Amino acid sequence: MIPSASALLDWYERHRRDLPWRAPPGGRTPPYHVWLSEIMLQQTTVVTVKPYYSRFLSRYPTIEALAKAPQEDVLAAWAGLGYYTRARNLHACAQQIAALGAFPSTVPALRALPGIGDYTARAIAAIAFGVPVVPVDGNVERVTSRLFAIDTPLPAARRLLAQQAAILNTEPAAQANASDFAQALFDLGATICTPRAPTCILCPWQPHCSAYAQGIAEKLPVKAPRGAKPQKYGACFVLRDRHGAVWLRRRPEKGLLAGMTELPGTNWRLEAWSEQEALSHAPAQAEWREVGFVTHVFTHLTLQLTVYDAQISEFRSHPLGEGFSCSVQALEAQALPSVMRKCLALAGLP
Repeated sequence: MIPSASALLDWYERHRRDLPWRAPPGGRTPPYHVWLSEIMLQQTTVVTVKPYYSRFLSRYPTIEALAKAPQEDVLAAWAGLGYYTRARNLHACAQQIAALGAFPSTVPALRALPGIGDYTARAIAAIAFGVPVVPVDGNVERVTSRLFAIDTPLPAARRLLAQQAAILNTEPAAQANASDFAQALFDLGATICTPRAPTCILCPWQPHCSAYAQGIAEKLPVKAPRGAKPQKYGACFVLRDRHGAVWLRRRPEKGLLAGMTELPGTNWRLEAWSEQEALSHAPAQAEWREVGFVTHVFTHLTLQLTVYDAQISEFRSHPLGEGFSCSVQALEAQALPSVMRKCLALAGLP
């Protein structure tokens, strides 16, 4: 039995979250705001995204402003959010939309844009344009798995969950209020049907929930065991001149952290680097001092970097190779990923 769309919409009207990218009741969020927030929220929490979203929108208030910006500046504005391919796709997508002259409003047209997959296309279509489709994120997967007591482990269950989620909006109330219905599903999963200790007693769909009836709500969805993340090791070098400027370089345009700014260092490998090995990759001959270790967890690996610090008189007096000098005051504007900012902080820099 399909749960009541009207019951969910009534609940949403009373308990909707106040989010900076969400239009007030009765309003419609601009597609640019929906798109930006959805890209930022991929693999990132609402609490983390809020300040980034506000700063980014202040800096790039329109699609056109974002499209005209240098990619380096966009990466710098994104720095700290991680998953930097999102920022590069965001910039490329903005340029395509600006060239089109308007934001596409259909799921197929949205999916054709860089960085927009099925979920994001459906979220933009539903929330910004009122297209009656169900965007299926982790919250909606969880709600659906419990409603229908689907115990097939993820990720194998994804197709079945998407099929079942697609029928949740078949009632006229959901079809007529596609934007609110999609956001109501998100809020239900985020605030009531939570991963641990769901508040089933307050759920508007509790009477229709098979998992609740069977007493297994907290056990769903079932997730397949994850393999251990590989541990990698590297070293990086904080080289300063007598004015306090730091030597930086840019990462290649492909691969992890592509196009971002970094400290010079070794490659990352499965075996730890000895000090002698690491210092053979230092950008200059200097009195290097080990200042400690930084551990950073990526989606698919854990990285430990040994941080070395040194000072020389002038950068130009040493064959430093590819890179550039950056004053301490200008570090904040650089597209430095979180792992590099951790290394700078360990060396006493902002």
